[in-house]
Amino acid sequence: MKHNFGAGPCILPQEVFKQAAQAVLDFNDGLSILEISHRTTEFEAVVAEADKLVKELLNVPSGYSVLFLQGGASLQFAMVPMNLLGDGQTASYLDSGVWASKALKEAKLVGNVNVVASSKDANYTFIPKDFEIPADSAYFHYTSNNTIYGTELFEAPKTTVPVVCDMSSDIMSRVIDVSQFDLIYAGAQKNVGPAGLTIVIVKDEILNKIDRKIPSMLNYQSHIDNGSMYNTPPVFSIYVALLNLRWLKSKGGVAEIEKENKQKAEALYREIDRNPLFKGTCAVEDRSKMNVCFVMENAELEKPFLKYAEEQGIVGIKGHRSVGGFRASMYNALPITSVHALIDAMQAFEEQQAKAN
Repeated sequence: MKHNFGAGPCILPQEVFKQAAQAVLDFNDGLSILEISHRTTEFEAVVAEADKLVKELLNVPSGYSVLFLQGGASLQFAMVPMNLLGDGQTASYLDSGVWASKALKEAKLVGNVNVVASSKDANYTFIPKDFEIPADSAYFHYTSNNTIYGTELFEAPKTTVPVVCDMSSDIMSRVIDVSQFDLIYAGAQKNVGPAGLTIVIVKDEILNKIDRKIPSMLNYQSHIDNGSMYNTPPVFSIYVALLNLRWLKSKGGVAEIEKENKQKAEALYREIDRNPLFKGTCAVEDRSKMNVCFVMENAELEKPFLKYAEEQGIVGIKGHRSVGGFRASMYNALPITSVHALIDAMQAFEEQQAKAN
């Protein structure tokens, strides 16, 4: 058995894999999901149900549109300012990691950007706090979970300006109040589905307020007006996301999966703090429940532990090159038994080292 801690594309429920595999062979009366037209009533029903489930699971208020787009969060880095940042206006950004940094870099190509705070000098090991968001900002943008560094911002900052959030790696993992946000975007390949799909939840009233001419493919309104089918959508990715959303609902929804995610994170952090061979890399109060980053006290033991873990069927825990060490990504579909397998491996390796010394 493999225990998949990959950061993304990542683990999905086994039943979703099986259902998706069957649909590749036969989705509708002998036709594969890969070959049906996105204009068929059958696929229109897929999009409609996926839209309904996103709204249901996140309790999205009226006045918001859900979009199923392509291009990943990286395209959203540009689409957000193109649609929301008018000439002469300034957008405020929180720089809490690589992806936040890339988002503000793209925004600077469109207009003025104000970085309200940054933890770059500390290698993004904490979430900046006590920063001020200018009241005249066109919008405030932040990244809720930093996959590379293992930090997470659990509460939306209080502000009177529109709030935009990149939730790529923690959407659907915990309960949020969507009404606190004006635009949420998320690459699907963590908690929602396979790579190739991006979900956008946008408050309708914030659009169409700037004079800029926006290419149709980069205009949120184009996609709203066409029900996410302005061009051929990522059919298979949307279908697998639908299967995964059904699975999440059957589990009891976001509130129930949040309890499981909390248990998984607490168990692993407890072992990291207990085991003398390991230590966490970021501020305790900002520790992510999705991506647990840690290193070894003796860096020379990292390769031997990684090899030992792989022998136990544990894959995907090698840390990002900018941090090193290990990163255990624990998205919704990862069972707690896999977390216990990693903990067992850490304890067994500790015993090995004790005997060797």
